[in-house]
Amino acid sequence: MTQLPVHVGPSSQHLPADLEQRLGWFSEKNLQAVGNLRIADRKKLALFCSKKCPGTLIIRTHDLAHTLRNAGATVIGGFHSPVEEECLNVLLNGTQPLIVCPTRALEGMRVPAAWQKPIEQGRLLLLSPFEKKHRRATAALAQKRNEFVAALADGVFVAYAAPGSVTESFCRKILGWNKPVFAFDCPENAHVIDAGAKPVSADSVLQELRKGVPLSQR
Repeated sequence: MTQLPVHVGPSSQHLPADLEQRLGWFSEKNLQAVGNLRIADRKKLALFCSKKCPGTLIIRTHDLAHTLRNAGATVIGGFHSPVEEECLNVLLNGTQPLIVCPTRALEGMRVPAAWQKPIEQGRLLLLSPFEKKHRRATAALAQKRNEFVAALADGVFVAYAAPGSVTESFCRKILGWNKPVFAFDCPENAHVIDAGAKPVSADSVLQELRKGVPLSQR
């Protein structure tokens, strides 16, 4: 089913005040939305993971998605990599708010059937920072989309950033923004933790996240 986007005007109160300054390429006049805009006012955790991820971290991240869902945390992401996509499937089966940012404009986009009911329930918001001419995903748009997601989030969780990858470079950029970045405390994430990410364990991740980022409104 195709959804027509809602254009959010320059007077929108749903975005960080410094968004255009932080993202030099972003213009609020291009912002498109489908769904409940009030979700954007909540505290949000961004979720990222490299395309290739160690099996142990895939399991731990899947468990984390269940923990966040059950806690009512609001998660934002592009949900493009396999691990991110699996987390999205877990989160869609919950009742908590969720924000998805596609790597393209929303105009003319076919909304997946699994997203339709959550949108109608007012718990799923689709946001795109891209003008309507961008109807095909590209690597350049994906990078901008990830920056947009991180800029909107109150904290960023990186399940895994492969050494030397675009995801690792992206993490270092977000750390430069003084944005809280979290990663599982394990040898596979040592390079990200050394760069400044806060290490968390599987058992204490939600507690640690809530200390720095009050994710749930409950």
